[in-house]
Amino acid sequence: MAKDMTPDMQTEKAQAAAWFRELRDQIVAAFEGLEDSHDTGPMADATPGRFDVKTTQRASDDGSDAGGGLMSVMRGGRVFEKVGVNVSEVYGTLAPPAQKAMAARGVPGMEEDPRFWASGISLVAHMQNPHAPAVHMNTRMFWTPNAWWFGGGSDLNPCLEYDEDTAHFHATQKAHLDPHGEEHYPKLKEWADEYFYIPHRHRARGVGGIFMDDRNSGDWAADFALTQDIGRAFLPAYVPLVEKRRVQDWTDVDKEAQLVHRGL
Repeated sequence: MAKDMTPDMQTEKAQAAAWFRELRDQIVAAFEGLEDSHDTGPMADATPGRFDVKTTQRASDDGSDAGGGLMSVMRGGRVFEKVGVNVSEVYGTLAPPAQKAMAARGVPGMEEDPRFWASGISLVAHMQNPHAPAVHMNTRMFWTPNAWWFGGGSDLNPCLEYDEDTAHFHATQKAHLDPHGEEHYPKLKEWADEYFYIPHRHRARGVGGIFMDDRNSGDWAADFALTQDIGRAFLPAYVPLVEKRRVQDWTDVDKEAQLVHRGL
């Protein structure tokens, strides 16, 4: 992990936090738009879902402000059974176990200065229609006085798999990553395949996606741009799949397959 040469990075941290919030706003608007436009199919007569938005706050051990964020949750919609889109910006001092874990990962200077700052967006969506795939996405930035890095990605988790949906999801991600270097997509795809594999079940969690962690090339702007495009790829990779599958009829067998898949 490369050492940070600009310890405070106030401008960079503000840019990253603003981007995660902007991405959150785009996703929330798109998902509520899917709820409003769902006028055919098995759930057409249900009430369109809306996000319940709550402000979160984090307190340090001494009770002082340590940041917070927004928690946005929708339950029981026409398209989404449950979906959460959360953003946060938190800071403080890492506890000794966290300091030890960070040092083990190669983060320098943990004993000398254990302050941290972190911001990110995290999303998990479960669908009403078992033909529509569940999905996970997150991107984040972490900072300490001696290092910074980005991480995150997205992966598709259908209970009823469609090869064309998988191909679209991956092709869209590749198209967003290739301008940063054609080496990124195959590397991040392989990383996701390994990261989301469930060893004790001898199977993958879904059909894969992209994932990275500890991203610090020494060029903050380039790494931030890569992280942004991982986020930008999400809606065009995912929304068309939901639009296509949300109107399909399903059977009790399909719904049971969905419940079994969630249990994995």
